[in-house]
Amino acid sequence: MIRRLVRMKFSVESIHLFRTLFEETKSHILAFEGCIELDLLADADEPLCLCTWSTWQNAEALEKYRQSDLFRSTWSKTKPLFTEKASAWTFDIITSSN
Repeated sequence: MIRRLVRMKFSVESIHLFRTLFEETKSHILAFEGCIELDLLADADEPLCLCTWSTWQNAEALEKYRQSDLFRSTWSKTKPLFTEKASAWTFDIITSSN
């Protein structure tokens, strides 16, 4: 399994739009084959910084999602809301408490 962290910064106006978009699309992302978990995190020190934290069966499942119409549609609505380029990291899960 892998975990993906995507860090995004927003303006005061756009952060609310993103949170609404996330709520509208999260069930579709979770239903995507290979997606196990999806969380939205707020940076405790930067209120305009949010992160998505997702768990995938493997890198292939994540890549299939990233090539999907669902991702392209969601990303095309999300990207214009950023105040700076998003950052992303992918981690292999070595051990988990679950």
